[in-house]
Amino acid sequence: MSTEVVAIIVSAIGIVLTLGSSFVAAGAWIVRRIDRLDEKLSTRIDTVDEKLGARIDAVDVKLGARIDAVDEKLSARIDGVARDVADLKVSVARLEGPPRHLLTANR
Repeated sequence: MSTEVVAIIVSAIGIVLTLGSSFVAAGAWIVRRIDRLDEKLSTRIDTVDEKLGARIDAVDVKLGARIDAVDEKLSARIDGVARDVADLKVSVARLEGPPRHLLTANR
């Protein structure tokens, strides 16, 4: 083999090793970067989850109180309507009943 062929082979091996080690280093850097971002993102997600959970709980309490108040109001109104309807039934029954005769023919 001539000197030029050996130099070309050594250069090719050097280039392959350089590129290979560069790819490995870049991959390691990317993995480290992803791990750091994952930790930061997990922390932020946990913080947002806690805040959102607290807000949802507060809204749930407020909404539950409002629903209970509306339920009580509606129950009271329905009970009032039921009493009025009962009174109305009695009044209608008195109006529609058989006519009262002061004198009866059977006597």
